[in-house]
This record gives sequence, C-alpha cells and structure tokens, in this order.
Amino acid sequence: MNLKFLETFIWVAKLRSFSLAADKLHSTQAAISSRISSLEDDLGSKLFVRDPKGVSLTREGERVLEHAEEVCESVERLRASLADGSLAAGAIRIGAMDSVIHSWFIDFVKDVAQHYPNLDIEVTSDTALNLIDQLRRGALDIVFQTDMLRDETIRSAELLRLPIAWVATREFAQLDPDGGGTPEQALRTLSRTRRIITFSRHSRPHQDLLLLLRAYGINDARVSCVNSVAAMLQLTQAGFGVAAMPRALALERIERGELAIIEGPVSPPPMPFVAAWRDGIEWAQRLLEIASVTTRRAAERLGEGAV
Repeated sequence: MNLKFLETFIWVAKLRSFSLAADKLHSTQAAISSRISSLEDDLGSKLFVRDPKGVSLTREGERVLEHAEEVCESVERLRASLADGSLAAGAIRIGAMDSVIHSWFIDFVKDVAQHYPNLDIEVTSDTALNLIDQLRRGALDIVFQTDMLRDETIRSAELLRLPIAWVATREFAQLDPDGGGTPEQALRTLSRTRRIITFSRHSRPHQDLLLLLRAYGINDARVSCVNSVAAMLQLTQAGFGVAAMPRALALERIERGELAIIEGPVSPPPMPFVAAWRDGIEWAQRLLEIASVTTRRAAERLGEGAV
C-alpha cells in the first residue's frame, strides 16, 4: 500500500474536496483522483461519495480514515527518529538565493550546526530558477527561494515574507517628493524620474515589479535587473537608481545613514521565502522545523511587516 495515497486520502477527507487537497499537497486534481482510485482498488472499497457540498466518506471510508491516521502518525514518528540519526553525520547540500544569504541564512546555518555539530554543510548560492533546476536534478537536497512548487517529486513550504521598500540614497529620498499626491501618483513620478533596480530577470520580485507597473499603466520605466544583493546595494548607494528590495537587506546601510526609504509610492507585494526539498528525504522535516524557528526570530527582529 502506497503511503502517499493514504496521506492524500486523509487530506481529501479533512478538506472534503479533491481540488482543495490538490492545492494543499501542491499537486493536480487529476493526480489526487488517480491516487484515491488506486487506493480504492487496493482496498476493494469505495471511500468517497460526491454530494452538493463536495465529497463525503462512505462507511468504509470512515473506518479507513481512523486507521490511516494511525499509520501516517507512526510513519512520521519513525521518520523523525531516523532523521535525527541521518543528520548526525554526513553532508547536506543546501541552495539559497542571494537575498536569503543576506537576511536570515547565516542564522539558519548556525542553528543547524548547533543541533548537528558533525554535519558537513555545503552551500550553493544562485538564482531561484537555477536552484530549482539543481534540486530537480538531485544536485541539491533542499533550497530556499521564492516560489511554491507544483511538482510530484518536490515538496515546498513558505517560511517568511518580507515587505518590499523603495531604497535610495538619502539625497534621492529627500529629492523624491510625493507632491502631496496619492501613492499611485508617487509611483508614476518615481518610475518617470528614477531608474529602478530589481532582482534577477524572471525572478519572482522582478515579475511582481513588472505587474505593479503595468497595473498603473506604466510601460516606459527603466528597470535594471541585478542578481547580487551586494551589487544592488552598491549601485543604489552610488546613485545609479532606486532599489525595490526588502528593507531588511539594506538595514545596516540605512542605520549608518548611507541609504534611506522613499515612503510615498505604492510598493510591490512582499517577497516570499520558500523552502523546497525532494520528496522522500527523511530529514527534510527536521531542517524545515529549524528553518521555521530561524525565520520566526528573523521576523520578530526585523518587524515592520515581516511575517
């Protein structure tokens, strides 16, 4: 009997919906239906009936649910036990975007090393697209990037969101008036008079920025994509343009008075940080728990909308 099919059955039963279960498991409704059909064939019983409110359990389904939850809980306890043992020594290959490296990643590595002092940690820093490709090829074990992944072989979980701010030199910030206008007008003024610096081309922040500009009919903005946080900060401080980036990444320079926040214009949506790992990696849940604690501390430390 396939454990993944049992887990799928439990989520369909809890949510009373194939589509909601597909969203929860980052899969497709067709894949969920196929798993349930295979499980029903394996057990020789029909587990669900459709009704106007979604789906409900048959009498046999209710009996299966009780035992399925016990089986999955037992397996999770076994996985946790093996995870601690498998992480006690050996090597783990972690991939992280540059923005992760410059925000909370160092604290995460320290936390992992504290729990598993004999573990060798290999770190790769790259764009989100390249990290995801390496994860799918098996070159990395777990990656921290910006996208929830819909993939049969990959699991993902959002850890943190950092609000995006308009970061500029103090002189730029003082010269950039909102004119007493609306945030939308301030955005148009900013895009007309300043070059906008954002993250690497096709990245989630880059796409969110373009969507924001298009939403307000701004089609002639000068946008420069940069795949290095350090380079973004240096270019911004040199007066090359205004960076659309999490305030947390520029915090030290802001506190030193080298950079400042332009408060008026509408900002792009917050930047998510997502953990993704290959399905079947026993110790991934333990690392995810450590990352959750690390990012929760980071959100408390950074404040100002970090969640």
